[in-house]
Amino acid sequence: MKREQAESGAAQSGQAPSGQVQASAVQASAVQAIAVLGSTGSIGTQALDVARERGWQVTALAAGRNLDLLEAQVREFRPGLVSVEEGVLGEARSRLAGLGAQVIADPSEVAARRTDVVVNAMSGLIGLAPTRAALEAGQAVALATKEAMVTAAHLMWQAAAVGGGRVVPVDSEHTGMFQCLTGEDMADVAELILTASGGPFRLGPDDLSGVTPEQALRHPSWSMGPKVTLDSATLLNKGLEVMECASLYGLPLSQVGVVVHPQSIVHAAVRFRDGSLKAQFGPTDMRLPIAYAIDAAPTGMQRPGDVRGARRGPEVASHGSWPLLGDWEFRAPDLRRFPCLELAYRAGNAGGLAPVVLNAADEIAVDAFLAGQIGFMDIPRLIERLLDETPGGDLTWDSLNEADAWARVRARELCAGGLGNSTGSGVRA
Repeated sequence: MKREQAESGAAQSGQAPSGQVQASAVQASAVQAIAVLGSTGSIGTQALDVARERGWQVTALAAGRNLDLLEAQVREFRPGLVSVEEGVLGEARSRLAGLGAQVIADPSEVAARRTDVVVNAMSGLIGLAPTRAALEAGQAVALATKEAMVTAAHLMWQAAAVGGGRVVPVDSEHTGMFQCLTGEDMADVAELILTASGGPFRLGPDDLSGVTPEQALRHPSWSMGPKVTLDSATLLNKGLEVMECASLYGLPLSQVGVVVHPQSIVHAAVRFRDGSLKAQFGPTDMRLPIAYAIDAAPTGMQRPGDVRGARRGPEVASHGSWPLLGDWEFRAPDLRRFPCLELAYRAGNAGGLAPVVLNAADEIAVDAFLAGQIGFMDIPRLIERLLDETPGGDLTWDSLNEADAWARVRARELCAGGLGNSTGSGVRA
């Protein structure tokens, strides 16, 4: 009873656990059914690839407006509940009639519907409400919506404490870190190290001001959606992952580092206080971390650093003979060329509403760049400008939504009217 009370108190306070993970906590995966939010996106479709290979039932799907792909998914997996955007609800109900699915316009209801694991692959702040709903309903969540832990970490941990929900991250770096930390005591951790490919511009050109959207979307290692691919080109995605990593594992940003590793073989590493290193590496196939996150979610984290591990399911995508050959290289990131990474550290250290503003500013900047409205190096200029104007106040659900709305309006104004000169030392053209 005392142990349960202590764990409950730690969950409510958001503190990282100090005890070592017990071997008995690592149980065989009992996953038989999943729900997938963001099912028509890159992570969502790959999660369904894993479900198909594992023979899992898909109980529910949530998507946006891609009804052609959604209809094909519903015909194959026969979920009982489907959510779409409000604007296409009528058409979706017509197209999916007779397929046995209730069609609604509320992904949070999908997230709260009982199933073994909820895979949340929704991109952006739109994924926060379903994450909260799932955790408050006691669901096991395989979380690809990094914005949840970047902008609202302590609110998410509060939701998990209230409802008994659990979280395991889906990103390859964070599932890699999760595996490195399994069986370890968080008090022994000196540094968490995330790797970055360096994106398409790690070797040049020296002047990035003329980069085109087509060039920025050619990622050298991973196949991802356009938003994440563009964020990888600026290294803002790695900055978001740094913030997410600190929130997931209960460490300050000063203990989360980044190294550029062009081969993208090593995904994460932990440096311990005795000087030893432990790393996780594997092929650049997102189906592997997705499968691991789903397997681990039923015994996932209820508070920062609550790493319990998981029994693994069968091999995914026939990578069993993947060779450990070739040259591996590691180097420090160039913050002069990629100031977005430094801006992410700045926002994370500032806390409060700064991460919300960073995220919103980046989303608007990426859209504007892809539309040809601003240049590549205007992305960090816009982010820095909005960070300079970040409103004060504590982070609550209401203030989060207000800051997000303000930042989007302000960012659009700056994109439309010209950014002017940014004099902050963190950004150099």
